[in-house]
Amino acid sequence: MPQEVTPHYRISGQAGVTLLELIIACAILLVLATAAMPVARYTVKRQKEAELHRELREMRDAIDRYKDAADRNLIRVEAGSEGYPPDLETLVKGVDLASQGGGGIAGATTPGQPIVPSTGFGGFGGGFGGGAFGQTQTQGQNSGSSQGQDLIRHVRFLRRIPVDPMTGKAEWGMRAVQDDPDSTSWGGKNVFDVFSLSTATALDGTTKYSDW
Repeated sequence: MPQEVTPHYRISGQAGVTLLELIIACAILLVLATAAMPVARYTVKRQKEAELHRELREMRDAIDRYKDAADRNLIRVEAGSEGYPPDLETLVKGVDLASQGGGGIAGATTPGQPIVPSTGFGGFGGGFGGGAFGQTQTQGQNSGSSQGQDLIRHVRFLRRIPVDPMTGKAEWGMRAVQDDPDSTSWGGKNVFDVFSLSTATALDGTTKYSDW
């Protein structure tokens, strides 16, 4: 009995339909990917903006805590600095806080008691000794003295200089208290405020990151 042979045109027709389906599927995937890209970029940019807000707030809080300590005469400051830090590196390296008999520093030891490790200045609980930075505290002058002794505490106000999420660098614009409010050139005397060096426009369409 002769074997049935499948016509050539039928095989070609089936292959053509399969190729067409593949082209249609690829086109659909391309359209979906193109539509998803703006949404993904928007999400990433929004996350960077939230991070920028957080980093600016952290540095400004550190500057305020340094200024508060200087106003309480716990930090030796240079004339003309108005009690503000000379640079951001000082906030990271830390300074020595000194006070007679504790000077109202929460967590400081009283005369006659052993000196214990202290924590950061300010911090989440406010005041001294409520922070999360591990610091050292030493007793100045004579350990056997009473009310007249100095308590020395080395305190860091920042863990590190954060990276600007908009520029990818740990570099920030700074203003001294003597500078104009909208100045983009740092006078170099002290750090009163910080801002992003990015001049890109925010998602709100009106403000620039350097104005935040």
